[in-house]
Amino acid sequence: MLPASLLPIQFKNPKDLGTGKVLVASRGLGDPRFVGTVILLVHYDGNGVVGLFLNRRTDVPLSQVLDLKAAKDRSDPVYIGGPMKPSAAFALFQSSAKIEKAENIFGGVYLISDKGLFEKTISARPDPNVFHVYLGYAGWTQDQLRTEVQLGAWFVFPADTATIFNSDPDALWLQMIRKTELRLAKTEPFVEISQPVELF
Repeated sequence: MLPASLLPIQFKNPKDLGTGKVLVASRGLGDPRFVGTVILLVHYDGNGVVGLFLNRRTDVPLSQVLDLKAAKDRSDPVYIGGPMKPSAAFALFQSSAKIEKAENIFGGVYLISDKGLFEKTISARPDPNVFHVYLGYAGWTQDQLRTEVQLGAWFVFPADTATIFNSDPDALWLQMIRKTELRLAKTEPFVEISQPVELF
């Protein structure tokens, strides 16, 4: 099994879409709501697709947005999860133990949306490096997202914790898009000319 950094990009292949995949907006994506975004898909089925922006960190602390007693002293920032339902809160949490009432997205990363579980998790004082809270989400139908991928709007990657809990989310999109361009350059055919070519 190759490490995630060496896996080929699954560009323009909608069959590779699913929960636990990461979308990276292409440079040509024109929708201003999604320009320069990196999105983790947390739900994918016939009823719809839900994703969370990984690189839209705000300066607003959790204590100001979560109406939970346990959050009153949390200074870690909240993230914008997407343009839909900005009042809806979600959390991504990396845990070595299984979390009841949470949805396992991949490996040890769980999605938390239940209010009681939010309270319980925050009361346990999770490390901000492996616990991010998001307001709102991005949503599509399956057909809509598949079409966007086929049209080249998104690059698709397997998720990894280094991407989800990146310490510099503001630079994440540029890191990912450069990775795709480097890989595309390596796979494009080219002719190496070692001697001058005589033109007739």
